Amino acid sequence: MTISSSLDELSKEELIGIVSQNHLTIAKLQHELDQLKKLVFGSRHERFQSATTPPSQLPLDLNVTTPEPAAPEVTVQKIEYTRTVSSDNKKPESGRMKLPAHLPRTKVTLQPQEDVTGMISIGEEITEELDYTPGKFFVRQYARPKYVRPNVQEGQSPIIIADLPSRVIDKGIVGPGLMAQILIDKFVDHLPLFRQNERFKREGVNIPSSTMSGWVAKACEKIECLGLKLHEVVLKSGYLEGDETTIKVLDKDKKGKTHLGYYWVYRVPELNLVLFDYREGRGREGPVDTLKGFTGYLQSDGYGVYDHFGSVAGIVLLSCWAHVRRKFFEAQGNDAQRSAYALSMIQQLYAIEREAREQQFTPEQRKTLRQEYTMPILKELEQWMKTEYSRVLPEGPIGKAIAYALKRWDKLLVYTTDGKLEIDNNLVENSIRPVALGRKNYLFAGSHDAARRAAIFYSLFGSCKINNVNPYQWLSDILERIDDHPINRLEELLPHRWKPKQNPNT
Repeated sequence: MTISSSLDELSKEELIGIVSQNHLTIAKLQHELDQLKKLVFGSRHERFQSATTPPSQLPLDLNVTTPEPAAPEVTVQKIEYTRTVSSDNKKPESGRMKLPAHLPRTKVTLQPQEDVTGMISIGEEITEELDYTPGKFFVRQYARPKYVRPNVQEGQSPIIIADLPSRVIDKGIVGPGLMAQILIDKFVDHLPLFRQNERFKREGVNIPSSTMSGWVAKACEKIECLGLKLHEVVLKSGYLEGDETTIKVLDKDKKGKTHLGYYWVYRVPELNLVLFDYREGRGREGPVDTLKGFTGYLQSDGYGVYDHFGSVAGIVLLSCWAHVRRKFFEAQGNDAQRSAYALSMIQQLYAIEREAREQQFTPEQRKTLRQEYTMPILKELEQWMKTEYSRVLPEGPIGKAIAYALKRWDKLLVYTTDGKLEIDNNLVENSIRPVALGRKNYLFAGSHDAARRAAIFYSLFGSCKINNVNPYQWLSDILERIDDHPINRLEELLPHRWKPKQNPNT
């Protein structure tokens, strides 16, 4: 039987159904193709430029501490900004950048070739250039004079000698500065150990990768207590943003193959702390174990594992508006008009958040602001989505985008109830980016234990970054101090609390 004869046997309604299904399949495949092309060739940003202003857009005159009744609707926005100028009202200087004042200066004086004997100097002209000297190795020697006691009492040693200070590795040859640099290069600048060894060889020092790998493991043992303290502080924070990312790990049971492990990442916006937790899988066992004892707000994307915490006493889930925006952004090729409307409404939500941030509103002011200006937008958007969902194909990109938002609507509203909460969890996604960059350099972790050690360093160095702490200065100082630091004051050594050790000679 031919296809033609088979079609002839079908009724008109059946043919219409087949054609409709084919159209739906084609639209779905076209959408997937567009997303793949964008992933490979397109820009990653999700910037949206609204062609028109939605008729319900609210004015953003938010320079008030106590919101007033909503102003009449307008179609024109007035945007003002402040430019900082010099005291003499001149335009900001342009041209070549000024070299940092804190850098040491090496002065080279150039005398004219002409004989200047007897001439009067009327000043000098300074020309500066920025130069660089590669890091240099040096050997620190601890000289400890030995003395003999004149009168040795019972139980005393006849020899008197000073104790060695705490070392990075007991009886090891690596100093705190070198250890800190190796770890910074590996976990911040993503330079594998064998490449570091090649660089050291150019300075005449050969440190095998296996030796450095052992040093990294010892350093992790030394600062593991800081990782545990960080975990403790994170659990007490009351507000976490969560996300996860992959990491390939060599599998000793499968020669030549890697295991796909996961870093579960939690960020504390209020304290500027980030915690990486390595797990071999993506099941809920990981976050359930890590967040045991946590109470407060937990913000995440739409991954179903986090839904478990909605039933845990003391935990309130909130969803991320950036993920909702992404769904509508991806649906533009399927339904440009509806996508544009939804994106323009979401754009207003972010405009309110940007204004509150620029005005440095307190959490109480942000909450009041959201209740006055954000809630009307959300109510209108919810009603629009409920109406439009019945008019679109549920399996189409725009239908899925609307369904994604409506399914999580209650969680999407939570951020308006507390001014300390963020509209999205982009902060934790920003903390994950260095890991994504590192994967392209070192490709995989050598073992599950190595991935767990890396999680400690990613946590501490990530916290340094968002607290604007120089990771080298922090780690080299910590490696010297941690053995002698009181265990009940470990939090003082975490990046958000750390203060450099004072030099007694200054």
